[in-house]
Amino acid sequence: MIDRYTHPEMGNLWREGYEYDRWLEVELAVAEVMAKRGEIPAEVWPVIHEKAKVNPTRVAEIEKTVRHDLIAFLQAVVEEVGEAGKYLHLGLTSSDVKDTALSLVLRDSGELLLKDLADLRVALAERAIESKNIIMVGRTHGVHAEPVTFGLKLALWVAEIDRQIERLQQATESIRVGKISGAVGTYANVSPDIEEEVCEHLGLKAAYVSNQILQRDRHAHYVTTLALIGSTLEKMATEIRSLQRTDILEVEEPFAEGQKGSSAMPHKRNPIVSEQIAGMSRLLRGNALAAMENVALWHERDMTHSSVERVILPDSNILLDHMLRKMTWIIKGLKIHDDNMKRNLLKTYGFTSSQRVLLALVEKGCMREDAYRWVQQAAFTAWDEGKELRQVLPEMPEVMKYLKIEDFDTLFDWSYHLKHIDDIFIRLGLIQA
Repeated sequence: MIDRYTHPEMGNLWREGYEYDRWLEVELAVAEVMAKRGEIPAEVWPVIHEKAKVNPTRVAEIEKTVRHDLIAFLQAVVEEVGEAGKYLHLGLTSSDVKDTALSLVLRDSGELLLKDLADLRVALAERAIESKNIIMVGRTHGVHAEPVTFGLKLALWVAEIDRQIERLQQATESIRVGKISGAVGTYANVSPDIEEEVCEHLGLKAAYVSNQILQRDRHAHYVTTLALIGSTLEKMATEIRSLQRTDILEVEEPFAEGQKGSSAMPHKRNPIVSEQIAGMSRLLRGNALAAMENVALWHERDMTHSSVERVILPDSNILLDHMLRKMTWIIKGLKIHDDNMKRNLLKTYGFTSSQRVLLALVEKGCMREDAYRWVQQAAFTAWDEGKELRQVLPEMPEVMKYLKIEDFDTLFDWSYHLKHIDDIFIRLGLIQA
């Protein structure tokens, strides 16, 4: 992923040559465990520990000849260690090192993303509580429906972020595994006990069974979870973009001092960050598909997955980290135009109370089909003539057979629709009962 999307913490995990440090971490963990267990001479471990280091330039030089990244890495490290280097990589295959190291990076990336999600959750919760009672029109199919509050819209997102946190915790735990089981997973040259101890040392769990690699359903689970989170961010971004349209203008994403929205039209304040987030989510979903394609490999392994992962794993983690931080920035600085929300709510002549009138007629003994037909007729007349619904209804004798003029004050009171908002916030734990 291009540098401008990379935050230092996440970027450090996926920096150029990141894999070498993690490969060395795994190789050293295996050597240490083997030395403790007497499987290599105890006296060589201090030498290996002191001298082992990676020279990326030397690795690149060797790889030009051997055309194998792990062999080039190992040869470069052995050159640094000297004679004791012959005890590195005993009984291992490349994927023991590479897949276990990759799990370390994915584990750490997942934990960073969980922090990002927690930050976004806090921002959403704060703004939800702040706007809990800001009334606005709810829309279905893009058409005015019934009143809601902007805080309820944000509370909905809080609940979805909670689910995404749970999913990412599960996916990160699923990838928190290593394998030190040899060429095809039989432990022929390295014992399961060593694998267990090495993985524990690294903060991983040992896979119950593996072949030459860790199975890619784990990686697909992780990447598809990132894509799901991206889809939630797109959902939020799409709503913000829609509500920022000039003819609605109920919210605006932050617009920095000196920022310009258009090269041609100086008046423009465009929701570009929301648009970027919506677009980037498409990349995450594409990467998720590629991750699922990686699950099916030939026999004990092939290499069709590895080239794909060199792109989708760094990009997906870096991209989602960027998207989460940007969405948190938007939510914290979101401008809420409650005056426009109320103005828009009034545009449809009180139609948002149509169901309330319908139910009142039924409660008074009217047949539902008759009540529906009368209220619909009144609404269409009000729309065509530019009148308030509560003005048209009293002009209908069939309606007034069941209702009194004073009933309309209650039936058109918006607070009726919002009486359980606090209950929802209590259920989410956003406010106390």
